[in-house]
Amino acid sequence: MKIALMDSGIGLLAAAAAVRRLRPDADLVLSSDPDGMPWGPRTPQDLTGHALAVADAAAAHRPDALIVACNTASVHALPALRARLEPGIPVIGTVPAIKPAAAGGGRVAIWATPATTGSPYQRDLIERFARDADVAEVPCPGLADAVQYADEQAIDETIAAAAALTPPGVRAVVLGCTHYELVAERIRGAVQRPGRPPLVLHGSAGAVAAQALRRIGELPGSDPAEAAPTLTVLLSGREERLPAAALAYAEGRLLATVSPAL
Repeated sequence: MKIALMDSGIGLLAAAAAVRRLRPDADLVLSSDPDGMPWGPRTPQDLTGHALAVADAAAAHRPDALIVACNTASVHALPALRARLEPGIPVIGTVPAIKPAAAGGGRVAIWATPATTGSPYQRDLIERFARDADVAEVPCPGLADAVQYADEQAIDETIAAAAALTPPGVRAVVLGCTHYELVAERIRGAVQRPGRPPLVLHGSAGAVAAQALRRIGELPGSDPAEAAPTLTVLLSGREERLPAAALAYAEGRLLATVSPAL
């Protein structure tokens, strides 16, 4: 079994690690676009072109499914990606976990990029799944870039700035960018208030990994001792090794233990 994941950068690590935990025997293809990132400031048409190129590079390795591990690409390019690849390769998009966050009740904050915060897409999700909830949209300028380059000082500063915009009494935070899942515990530490119930963080990695397996009729499981999976890393179409910044995160280190397909 082979699962491909795509993103502009290393935000795909969280979903890739989730796939690895569910199916230690799965071969993984990680396709990103360091030459063209960030995708957020691009026009939808331009972004779609980059997303299609990244997806085509992954599809050349004949995966059983492709996870679009990027909120921005899922918003703007998912129809084009599905038109290009399906039904041969199922394409699984990433949606912010607003629905389960709102279902838990209480005040909810959605951390997202400035381009996503307040966008018709996010507002539609709130209207559909959290109409009766107390929802605060929190823009996080610079956080995805800081995570992408494992810039520790910038990560601390951007998380602190977003935490200052997060209303007190928040019960849950939706991580509306896949990069944010790589620093989830640091976000928890910045938002958690003394004397308050433990903050609940809602990411998308686990859900999209499980959905990918469902789409291809596979179940979680396998004996890690018997698994011999490979890892293929594509950087703007070039087959290389994991970027050094990926190893700053537990998810990257988990994937680095797998034999590269080079």
